[in-house]
Amino acid sequence: MSQKITPFLWFDDKAEEAVNFYVSIFKNSKITSLSRYGEGGPGPAGQVMVMSFELDGVEFQALNGGPHYKFTPAISLSIDCADQAEVDHFWSKLTEGGEEVQCGWLTDKFGVSWQVVPKALGELMSGPDPVKSQNVMKAMMQMVKLDVAALQAAYDQE
Repeated sequence: MSQKITPFLWFDDKAEEAVNFYVSIFKNSKITSLSRYGEGGPGPAGQVMVMSFELDGVEFQALNGGPHYKFTPAISLSIDCADQAEVDHFWSKLTEGGEEVQCGWLTDKFGVSWQVVPKALGELMSGPDPVKSQNVMKAMMQMVKLDVAALQAAYDQE
């Protein structure tokens, strides 16, 4: 069964490069279809028009639609990471040519915003002690890439 809502990413002219990059980073990922512009455009003949792809089983589409729209951090893709090793993997790959932002956010080299979030963050933030959860929030607000050990230390402090 396919998912009901599919994120659709509008690129100027780098959809194919972006999709290949993303598929190389996430396990269980693949390109599922590709169509190219023909003669008479609106894009150059032979250039990718639309690509469908999966990242770890989640369906996406990408379009080379021209320079009319740009990505902003108002929409981001959030990655739920099992541990620090996963955070480190996705952070290092997605920041190649991109930009580190704050609190686990980054912008990749194509302008797409991502949140690289360890599962532990949600667990610590929703713990039964509101003071400990607030300590975690304060620690996170000081971080660029999230650090699971530092978040846990903030939770454990008296």
